[in-house]
Amino acid sequence: MKIAGYEIIPLRVGDFKLDGGAMFGVVPKPLWEKQCPADSKNRIEMTARVLLLKMQGRYILVDAGIGDKDDARFREIFDITFPHGSVVDELARHNVTPEQITHVIYTHLHFDHAGGTTVLRDGEAIPLFPNAKHFVQSVQYQHGLTRNPRDRASYIDPNYEPVRVAGLLEFLDEDTELMPGLFLETTSGHTPALQMLRITDGKRTLFFPADLIPLAAHVPLPYIMGYDLFPLTTLNDKEFWLERAARDNWVIVLEHDPHIEAITVRQDEKGRIVIDKFGSITELAGSLYEL
Repeated sequence: MKIAGYEIIPLRVGDFKLDGGAMFGVVPKPLWEKQCPADSKNRIEMTARVLLLKMQGRYILVDAGIGDKDDARFREIFDITFPHGSVVDELARHNVTPEQITHVIYTHLHFDHAGGTTVLRDGEAIPLFPNAKHFVQSVQYQHGLTRNPRDRASYIDPNYEPVRVAGLLEFLDEDTELMPGLFLETTSGHTPALQMLRITDGKRTLFFPADLIPLAAHVPLPYIMGYDLFPLTTLNDKEFWLERAARDNWVIVLEHDPHIEAITVRQDEKGRIVIDKFGSITELAGSLYEL
């Protein structure tokens, strides 16, 4: 799919599992388990789906997954596997090397989004993308430094501090059009100043909401993660963005759904936002737009 001059390529850079109850908060298990069956440890299947954008010599990566720096205990807890290969492997399938990446956009700095931007060399974490500017909201970075007991386990310094030390981390302080047609929109329900991606040419739009809507099962408004620090903010932001997406036929890419790459949504006869179609980005774009 190409919008506003950007070739948009989804990459799967690792699978993992998280507790189903934590992923759905107050929603009872008999409801969410219909869509997301749990294993014997109550974990549901997740993936790390990131975006590679190509545009006039720029190679832009939006998030980078968990990475493979973590020890065996960490990998066991989250059942981390790489059935599609690492971020390096996935880039190579599209003839891109880490050194060619020019920009990295962190939606936020949780380990399952930021971990893949550094790699171990002789026991030390170093930037995997040495020629790239890495963008994060300053409020998100400062929150990661607070070591809030509520979510401190999600922030792991070696995932992003080597990037800062190398002078590759750039801070943003508001919603912005980072490049022509590429907008970063913030939401603060899951974590302060999470950056969502919106690419548009005024007629066609692709939306990457990251952890505002991690799985297709999270489209219903009350389906909100227990991980979210401010669930009522999540509720309000979901309603706002899903209504826009329904009205203007946006393609929504799901970062963590292992089975559904993208969706479109509509308003049903009761006024609820529901999934209209699901499939790959290319399939949905082909049904909505002339490619």
